[in-house]
Amino acid sequence: MHAVCYTSCVKSVLLIIAQEGYQDLELKGTRDALQAADFSVVIASSAVGECRGGFGGLESATVALKDVDVQDYDRIAFIGGPGAAALASNTEALRIAHETVRAGIPLGAICIAPIILAKAQVLDGRRATVWDSGGQQVRILEQYGATYTGEQVTADGKIVTANGPSAVEEFGRTLAAL
Repeated sequence: MHAVCYTSCVKSVLLIIAQEGYQDLELKGTRDALQAADFSVVIASSAVGECRGGFGGLESATVALKDVDVQDYDRIAFIGGPGAAALASNTEALRIAHETVRAGIPLGAICIAPIILAKAQVLDGRRATVWDSGGQQVRILEQYGATYTGEQVTADGKIVTANGPSAVEEFGRTLAAL
């Protein structure tokens, strides 16, 4: 996927959502922004099949996390929502985050999903933001060595984090531009 293209290249992004409780607006807004930047979007989750959004959305994951090869994608992003908290202890999600950074592929996370990046230990020494409820998510970021910015969207190198639905368009554009 990272070969030199002499004609038109299709850029591919993997959006990772929770099987139950992904944030519908964040998925839609991120996907729309990336598609507007000519990215092809692939949806992944813990298992292939139906995923349910926190606001009633239905999405079909075509790739299981265990089958993700990060080299197949030009960007990878974790979408938030209440279900994203479970991905912070999912060994495959942590592997994907770690391998994405090691491969130099742009990586994103929005809402509470930056805690996945923190627990994958890819935010150590980096600036990041997160949706915060009473200081819990900020504490997790800082516990794993990140500097919390409080910004809507924070880009540090090839990692972009955002704090929730109100930041989704800027998050998608920033991720596409990395």
